[in-house]
Order: sequence, then structure tokens, then C-alpha cells
Amino acid sequence: MQTRSLLLTALLFSAPALANTPPPLTTDSGAPVGTNQSSKTAGPRGGVLLEDFHLIEKLARFDRERIPERVVHARGTGAYGTFESYDNFSKLTRASIFSAKGKKTPMFVRFSTVIPAQGSPEAVRDPRGFALKFYTDEGNWDLVGNDLPVFFIRDAIKFPDMVHSLKPSPITNKQDPNRFFDFFSHHPESTHMLTQVYSDLGIPANYRQMNGHGVHAFKFVNAKGEYKYVKFNWFTQQGVKGLNTPEEVARVITSDYQHATTDLYTTIGAGKFPSWELTVQVLDPKELDKFPFDPLDPTKVWPEDQVPAIKLGRFTLNKMPDNFFQETEQSAFSPGVLPPGIEPSEDRLLQGRLFSYADTQRYRIGANYQALPVNRAKAPVNNNSQDGAMNFANTKSDVNYEPSVTRETQDVPAYLLSSAPLSGTTQQRAIDKTDNFSQAGAFYAALDAGAKERLVKNLAADLGQVKDARVKARMVGHFYMANPDYGTKLAKAVNVKVDDAKAAVAPLAAR
Repeated sequence: MQTRSLLLTALLFSAPALANTPPPLTTDSGAPVGTNQSSKTAGPRGGVLLEDFHLIEKLARFDRERIPERVVHARGTGAYGTFESYDNFSKLTRASIFSAKGKKTPMFVRFSTVIPAQGSPEAVRDPRGFALKFYTDEGNWDLVGNDLPVFFIRDAIKFPDMVHSLKPSPITNKQDPNRFFDFFSHHPESTHMLTQVYSDLGIPANYRQMNGHGVHAFKFVNAKGEYKYVKFNWFTQQGVKGLNTPEEVARVITSDYQHATTDLYTTIGAGKFPSWELTVQVLDPKELDKFPFDPLDPTKVWPEDQVPAIKLGRFTLNKMPDNFFQETEQSAFSPGVLPPGIEPSEDRLLQGRLFSYADTQRYRIGANYQALPVNRAKAPVNNNSQDGAMNFANTKSDVNYEPSVTRETQDVPAYLLSSAPLSGTTQQRAIDKTDNFSQAGAFYAALDAGAKERLVKNLAADLGQVKDARVKARMVGHFYMANPDYGTKLAKAVNVKVDDAKAAVAPLAAR
């Protein structure tokens, strides 16, 4: 006890001393506060007076300290860093971030889990969001990615359904495999993503030791207006590491439910700055039809032996935010935030996200969310947007319209969007080249024996809880179609007959 008291005394006396004259506490309007300890009352036993404006303002502000939680990616951690280009890539893209060797661009990164709510443990089996915001000198670029290179679905119209199935039941408020496997049993394209989620990649050891992927195809456009389809991937320079056993996961959650956040703060605080190498795969539009799958399908990867990667540069994270809410929680990303030289592809899921991501931020934070410091471009912002909640753009011009005598409308050829040929008729139908299973099977086949065993065990732990035999058989059938060994082992683990599983997906096999 004496040793402990001496240690406490030492800590107290070694703490930084308070300033002799700290700045006065003020209201939001800057008026000094007389006391922050007692409300104004009508005498010693009288009621509290409504005229105590400081009290009312303090309580009203406190009541509004929470903004709506993100529907997905609610649990997150952010950090600042710098991207450095390896070369001048102007032949590929006019994006200024890649215009010179050694060019440095400041950035902000937000890591997240996808489905769990704020305050949930970080060691859960779930994809990890890995969103990059580059403050380029020609406007921001939001590269909104995940730690896995593919996704569950290929059309944005299914996104709300998918999230609803993965979120807690509206009756029990618990996440339920009966619900999400019921959904996925109707979407065989999810087989690839599910295989990766239930593999050793499903629970990263921390945020530093995982890769990132843009998932969708985008376009690089050069100064001539020529475009190529591209896919972005970034690879950790710390090595990939996962939590591969339930025992590891339990130990981590028991010791620190926000272990990945702790790890990032501790590592950056110690000056051990994590880094990733950004690469791009480039595909000529004429090559879109040379694959057995659709390259614009986000449930597919582009094989590197056929579409080799180019190393674009490296980014390093070197500073944690000063205020979590103001920077990490209010940071907002959208795949539609693109600088000249980078454009979206026709990927159906991406096309929906171009609207949905920005719209959810307008709901959460307000119409002027991009004016917040963490989101605001470093490049000059000049548009005719007007008013809206929390507009502090400090616009001085009386002309907020175009054209005018002071600003005639004129095109700027260097910044016009690219042109692409169109064909066909308007339609509502699935893509032609689904190829739902081959890449999932290839992923499974490439795993070593131990990794295969863990994958099946992890998947069986959830699929085994499904009560509807039809759903269970169909899911096993999907994995069997990906790889017979995979499906057979899973069938045994969840007590499903292989013949029943094959029969459940026979219509798919006949396609």
C-alpha cells in the first residue's frame, strides 16, 4: 500500500500544472460565464429560472451531442497521413495526384466494421471498411473501399435488403444466421464474398495488418479524353495478420473490446507509422468481353496474371485526430467524390452508391457536410450552392447564379467528363455473365489444409444454426458448386446430405 501511495503521489506531482489564468469559460456566443456550478433559482428553495440562458444552452447542446449513427460502418477509427506518387502517370490519367514522381498529397483514412453498431467489439467476423480521402490540389478524392476485394451483391437495388438481413432482427434485436442465410441462399453471387469473410481474413488482427480494395471498377481518363477501366488495391507493408481461432478472438475481446483502435493509437503514438502501397489494374475497354465473367461485376476480382498491377505510390499514416467526433465521426465519404481524371464505371452497385453514400451524409450531418474541416477540400471551393443548415462558406459575391455578365457560361475542355459508346435498350434484368462460383472455388483451392478446415468450421458455426432445411441445403449447394470438396466437408459439418444440396441448386447448375 505504501509503494502504491508513493507512486500515486509521484504521478500527481509530475502532472502538468494548471495555468494560473486559464481562459474564461464562455457561452457558444462567446460571453463569459459567471458560474458553471449552480443554476439561477428563485431564492434558496425556489424553482430554476428559465432566464438562466447558460443553463438552457448547456442542456440543449448536450441533448443534441449525438448525430444519427451510420446505418453501416458505424464503428470506426480515423487517422491522417500522406500519399506519395511513385511516378508521373499522366499517360493513364490527368488526375493531378499522380502527375509527378514524389508528389505528396495529404489524406485522411477511416477504418470501420460494417454491420455492428457504435461501441461494439472490433474483433467480430465482418468486412472492414477502409475509406481513403485524398485532399488533392484539384479537389477531394474519396476511395471508399473494404479489406476484401469483392462484395456480396452486384446490384444496388439489393443493398437495403442485404443490410436488413445482416442487421439484428426487428423482433429479437439479435443478429440471426437464419435471416442472413435465407437472404444469401437466393443470391448465389454471394458465395465468393462469404467464402472470404469466413476465411482467416474475416477477423483482421488490427487495422494496420490488412489490405484494402476499391472493389469496384473505375475509369482513368487522360488529357486526351481516352479512358481505361481500373481497379484499385492497396497492400499493407506490415504484413497481413488475422485472428484465426475462437480462442484468439475471445482473448482479445475480453482484454480490450476496441483493440484495433488501441493498436492504431499506440502504434502511431510511438512513431511507428503504418503504410500501404497503392496499386492499380488497368483494362482496355476492348478487353471487357474477353473474360468468362463480367469485369464490372463487384463480386469478381481481376486475375493479376491477366491484368497485372501497376504500383502508383505509397501512403503512410502519421497522426491521430485531435477530436474523435469532429474528425472521425463527422468524416464523410462517397465514391462520387472524384477529381478530374478519375470517373465511375458502369458497375451497377457502384452506380447506386454514387447517390446513396452522399445522401446518407446529408441526412446524418447536413447539406453542408463537405464544408466541415475534415471533409473540406484543400483546393479552392467555388460554386453557387446557397444556404442550408450550418452553411459557413463565407461567400461574399452577390452573384450566386450562372450565367451572368461577371461569369459567362463556358465549357472547360480539360475537365469535361469522358465519352463512352452506348448500345442496346433500357432494361431490368441480371447481367449475362454471372459466373457465380468459379472464383470462390479458386479461393478455396488455394488455401492450405489448415485454412480450409478453419473456413469450414467458421462457416458451419453460423450455418449450423439455420433451422430451415431448404435454406441450409441451398447454401451448402452453392459452396459445393464452387468446389465439391468444400461443399462436401461443409455438408458433413452441418448435417446436410450432399445429394440434397445438389438437388437444391440443380436449376443453377443447368444454366
